Amino acid sequence: MATVKFLHSYWAYLVLIVVVAATLNSIIGMITKKEFGAKDFRVALFALIVTHIQLLIGIVLFVFANNFGDVEMGEIMKNSALRLRNVEHPLLMVIAIMLLTIGYSKHKTKRTSASKFRLLAVTYSLALIAMLAMIPWSAWLG
Repeated sequence: MATVKFLHSYWAYLVLIVVVAATLNSIIGMITKKEFGAKDFRVALFALIVTHIQLLIGIVLFVFANNFGDVEMGEIMKNSALRLRNVEHPLLMVIAIMLLTIGYSKHKTKRTSASKFRLLAVTYSLALIAMLAMIPWSAWLG
């Protein structure tokens, strides 16, 4: 499990960089009113792919590394560190990945570049905010 935890921790850096890049690309595209091209499509797709890989790694880590033992849900909810690790972080990260997936899927149905960029900018920005809110910064920076 140490390898999976290591992979989950360090893949997260790539996820953050790529999601920031995709979010900025969509915001810049929306503001500058440029045409939505193949590069924009690939950037959004790459963000989707790396986050889904991170989700799969996270699911493996959550299922196989969580040793709840005799700890009941009431105890987890009372302890902020346990609650963050076992409830808040997984839930909000799944929501963030759902936002990315919905934005990416729906942008393909839009006809104009402006509507594609706007949809991606909104959904990817919300997903990025959710991710930034749930990153265990003390583990990353400490």
